[in-house]
Amino acid sequence: MKAIILARVSDEKQDSNEAQITRILKYVQDRKLEEWKTFEIKESSTTGDRKKFQEIIDLVKTSKETIALVVDTVDRLQRSFKESVMLDEFRKDGKLEIHFYRENLIINRNSNSSDILRWDMAVMFAKSYVLQLSDNVKRKQEQMRKNGEWPSKPPVGYSSVYDDQNKRINIIPNPEKRHNIRRIFEEYAKGDVSIKTLSERMYDQGLRSDKGYKVVPSIIHNILNNSFYYGEAYSSRHDFRYVHKYEPIIPKELFNTCQSVLNKSNTTPIKYASKPFIFKGLVVCKDCGGAVSGDLKKKKYVYYSCSGYKGCKRQFVPETELLKPVYELLDNIKLSDEQIAKVVEDMKAVGANEQSFHKESMSALKTEYDKYQNRIERMYQDHLDEKIDENMYSKLLSQYKGKQEELINQMKNHSDGDESFYITAGMVLNLAQRAKDIFKSSKVDEKRQLLGFLLSNSVLSGKKLEFSIRSPFDVLSNCKGDLVGLRGQDSNL
Repeated sequence: MKAIILARVSDEKQDSNEAQITRILKYVQDRKLEEWKTFEIKESSTTGDRKKFQEIIDLVKTSKETIALVVDTVDRLQRSFKESVMLDEFRKDGKLEIHFYRENLIINRNSNSSDILRWDMAVMFAKSYVLQLSDNVKRKQEQMRKNGEWPSKPPVGYSSVYDDQNKRINIIPNPEKRHNIRRIFEEYAKGDVSIKTLSERMYDQGLRSDKGYKVVPSIIHNILNNSFYYGEAYSSRHDFRYVHKYEPIIPKELFNTCQSVLNKSNTTPIKYASKPFIFKGLVVCKDCGGAVSGDLKKKKYVYYSCSGYKGCKRQFVPETELLKPVYELLDNIKLSDEQIAKVVEDMKAVGANEQSFHKESMSALKTEYDKYQNRIERMYQDHLDEKIDENMYSKLLSQYKGKQEELINQMKNHSDGDESFYITAGMVLNLAQRAKDIFKSSKVDEKRQLLGFLLSNSVLSGKKLEFSIRSPFDVLSNCKGDLVGLRGQDSNL
C-alpha cells in the first residue's frame, strides 16, 4: 500500500518535522508500506487554508487504490472535527487508511466503533487544548481591561503607538482627527442637526475613515454612543464598563448632552417577562425556519409552537413529547462501569501523547527563556565594561524582558491547557455515564445548557423534534451502549 507521510509543526518550539519523519519512516518500513510522498507542514491545524493538507486530500480523492496516511499523532493531523467528516468518507469508501503512530491506532473501512470512538475522543481532547489556550488569551484581555487598557483596535479618532518590536504601548488621540470627533459631539449637542446631515458636514470638513472613505451615518451614530471618548471603555462581549487610562477627547457632560438628544424621541421601553423554557432558543420550525417558542398553559403545562413566521400554521406540542427523543438519546449514550474502564484504558495512549506534547513544548519554552536570560547577563557585563552605552542597554533590556514575559505567559497557557485536558476527559465520561440523571435533576437553564452541549440543528417537524447529535456523543449513541456497535461480538472485536 502506498503511504503518504505527514509531519506538521505549528510552532518553532514544538517537536521538529525531521524528528517526526524519522519515527514515521521506521514505522512505514516495519509495516511494509511503500513510502510514496512526504509532506512537511509548518502551519496551525486550526487556522489558515492548509494548502498542503488540501494537496493530500486531492491525492487521496484521485487515487484508484487505498492510500495510507501516516502521522505522528492525532493532533498533528487535526484539532477539530471539521476534517473528520471528509476523512471518514474516504475511509468508508476504502480510499484511505489513517495510521496514528503514537496512539498505535489504525483507522480503515473495517474499523469497529471502539476505534472510531478513540479517534473522535482524541480529536475532542486535542480541540479542548486549543480552546484552553484561546481562553487564556481571553483572560489576558480581561486583565488588560482591569488595568485600564483597551485590548482591541482603538475607535475612530485614536491611534495606536508601537515600540520597536511592534508591540502596542499606548493609545493616543489622533492629532488630525481629534478635533473632528469633538466637533461631532458639539454639533449634535445643539439638537438641530440630523446624524445624516452631520455625516455629510464632517466629510466636507475632512473627516475620513482609516481607508479614506466617508464616515457614514451609522459610524457617526456609533461615535455618539461610544463612552470611550470621555474616558470610559465598554466591552459588549462581557457587558462590562471600566475607566480606561488613555487621554479623553471630550468631557463627560458633553457626551451626556448628546445622549439626551439621541433619546428625546424614544418612548419608555417595555419590559417583557422572560419565562424559563427548556427548549428556548434551541429549536426552529422545519417548514418556515421561524423560531419555536414556549407557552405556559394553566400555569403548569408547557407547550411549544412555531411563531407563525411567513404564515406557517401553528401547532402546539407538549414539552413532554419533545423530551421523549431527548431521554432516548440520554439512555443511548450511557456507558456501564466496565465500558468506562475500557474507554479510559484506550485513552491512556492519548493522554501519554498529550503529556509528551506538553513536556516538549514546556522544555522548548524554558530553553528560549534561558537564552534571553543569558543575553541579559552578558549585556550587563558589557554595560559595566562600557562596551554598550546606557541608551542601548535600556532598550535591549526592555526588549529581552518583554520576550521573557511573553514566554512566561505561554508556559502558563500550556500548563492551564494540560490541566484542562484531564478535566474535559472526566467531564465527558461522567456525562456519558450519568447524563439522564444529571438532566432530570437540573434546573431549566442548566437543562438548556446540556441540550446545547449534546444537540445541534434542532427543528420541530410537525409535532416531532428532530436533531443532530454533536461529536463524540453521536458515536456513543450509534453504539447504543455497546462499544463494538450494533453487531454482536465476534472474532473481529
